[in-house]
Amino acid sequence: MYIKFYRSYGEDKKEASENLSPESKLSVEMDGGKGKQTEGNTRVYRAACLFLTIICLVLLLVIIILSMKLQTGSTVCPERAETTAVDRGGARNCSYEECLDLFPSTQAQDPSLLPHLGCRQCADGWLTFGRSCFYLSTFRLSWDESQRNCTARGGALAVVTSRKVQNFLTEKSKMIYWIGLREKGATWTWVDNTVLQESYWAEVPLEGDCGILTKDKSPENWIKTPCNSVSYFICQLQF
Repeated sequence: MYIKFYRSYGEDKKEASENLSPESKLSVEMDGGKGKQTEGNTRVYRAACLFLTIICLVLLLVIIILSMKLQTGSTVCPERAETTAVDRGGARNCSYEECLDLFPSTQAQDPSLLPHLGCRQCADGWLTFGRSCFYLSTFRLSWDESQRNCTARGGALAVVTSRKVQNFLTEKSKMIYWIGLREKGATWTWVDNTVLQESYWAEVPLEGDCGILTKDKSPENWIKTPCNSVSYFICQLQF
């Protein structure tokens, strides 16, 4: 009796399945398709998340590398085994040869002027010579205004302390420039309050109470001009 009931139930199930309408069969098939589609979307989503995670890690690594390069990109001499002095600017001192190795573009022309100069270069737009940076202006001001402009840049109008400095500025000059020389009473004095010792006046120095370096390439090319005249100027920053 049990066997008959089981067979009867199985035949009923089979008959019910065969008697399903086409719409019901299509619904069943679509439900099965949706399950497969959902599984496919999940795989795509996981792959996209993995790809974005890898990109983020790569970008983070790039940022870390760039930050390390910025921190080590200063113009301070590399650490050395021996004890080194620190100059007033905070840069470690090194020899002239080491500076040239680190900064080949340094324009210092006489190694004897730099026995142990801090390994640094002048700012963009400034020229390096000896222990000084020189800025040749591209606009004109009076002597007093030029001095204030140089002071705002951290320096002062140029002081010509030797023939080498005179020759360097003469070589670089393309206009006429105020220098830090002014007459006080009957004495010509530099902006650092030192009295003029060695001069390079032209044959006809003209009249005035302030000194100008002309673009004449001869060794003696200073002239005198009234301080309220306007001219280009040379700033000097010593280190």
